Amino acid sequence: MRRRAFALVLLAVPAAWTQVARHANQDLHSEEGRRRLIQMLGAPDRADRLAADKLVAALNLRRGATVVDLGTGAGVLLPFLSQAVGPEGRVIAQDIIPEFLDKAAELARARGLTNVEFLLGTEKDPRLEAASADLILAVDSYHHFDYPDQMLAGIRRALRDGGRFVVVDYYQKSFRDPAHIRLEKGDVIREIEANGFRLLSNEEHIPGSQYRLVFRKR
Repeated sequence: MRRRAFALVLLAVPAAWTQVARHANQDLHSEEGRRRLIQMLGAPDRADRLAADKLVAALNLRRGATVVDLGTGAGVLLPFLSQAVGPEGRVIAQDIIPEFLDKAAELARARGLTNVEFLLGTEKDPRLEAASADLILAVDSYHHFDYPDQMLAGIRRALRDGGRFVVVDYYQKSFRDPAHIRLEKGDVIREIEANGFRLLSNEEHIPGSQYRLVFRKR
């Protein structure tokens, strides 16, 4: 009896940190909600609030690299990533919401970003080509994953040997609405490592608010 109870506890462990992002994604299911999110994601001060220049500098991107902005939203990181990889590099702006990609493409055109392309994924598959990316960056998007195992499989497949997967997200307890954030940092690490990745670094991005995790596929 005791052995059976122990087995049930083990089976329950992954469910404790593999959760559906219903609360975080509720605005995605209506046109009004998506319009509201576009305004928020494209706010003039968003790059400053993300500390975008600090973040991209910390990534140490080489010229000519291919980087994916996974869940690009309104594309506020694209100018920083585009400059970092240079004209010989490639930036893939990926999202699952067509309206978000339209907004990001509008920004790229306005800034004259010629090394950026756009990719519509799904909630289960980023639809990235195999072995196509040197770095995949998920800024404030990981907590929106409804199907993390499937998404992580697609991310892992898309990384080149030696490529990195970087997650920047909020501490659950620090966010104004903790229910919006699917997992706390420790659970994010466990979830990603359980899907074939190894943690390389664990640092604060914005102290007390956001962390930065860097993984490599095993």
